[in-house]
Amino acid sequence: MTVIPKKLIVLGAGSFAEEVLDIVQETGLYVVVCFVEGIDRTQCGKNIAGVPVIWIDEIEKHDASCVLLCGVGSPKRKNLIEKTRTTGMEFINVVHPSARISKTVRMGKGNLISVGSILAAGCSIGDHCIINRAAVIGHHVTIENFVTISPGVNIGGGSSIGECSYIGMGAIILDHILVGRNSIVGAGAVVTKNVPDNVQVVGIPAYVSKAI
Repeated sequence: MTVIPKKLIVLGAGSFAEEVLDIVQETGLYVVVCFVEGIDRTQCGKNIAGVPVIWIDEIEKHDASCVLLCGVGSPKRKNLIEKTRTTGMEFINVVHPSARISKTVRMGKGNLISVGSILAAGCSIGDHCIINRAAVIGHHVTIENFVTISPGVNIGGGSSIGECSYIGMGAIILDHILVGRNSIVGAGAVVTKNVPDNVQVVGIPAYVSKAI
């Protein structure tokens, strides 16, 4: 049966946008019709790999049958997503064909699951999360809304990542660890104990380097 790709609008026109485009194209399920800029108007009128960049107010000029995905790597994408609520367009999940996702994973909407990622049994993924290249999410891990999991992260079973947190490249989080909301785990950190809300942790073992 022939699959007719849906028209997809990607929020965000930064450096991560072209990688998002590549993932979307490899699914074969969607065609990106535009990228949306919400901060710098000078980016509008340009294009990314031949796809036009528009200002956020122009979304409503598109057919209401279009679907949405946010391709901003920072958890601050929450602000841009909130501005689209009046469009009535649906946020969808984009999962690269090489990702391995257990049938028992529960997932919200607006998530991007990148190349080679693994989501093990019993995981719960909220809304608008980015799980980047080759990330490994252990069994029964909870990832709340607007979380970014960078490439090569390994999260042990039974752990929980709080809303709007950012897990840096190659970080390791041991089993049954709680990472609080709005926190940052630095690249390469090894997290051996719970991380409070609103802090940055770095190092091996990870320690609080500053409040944020």
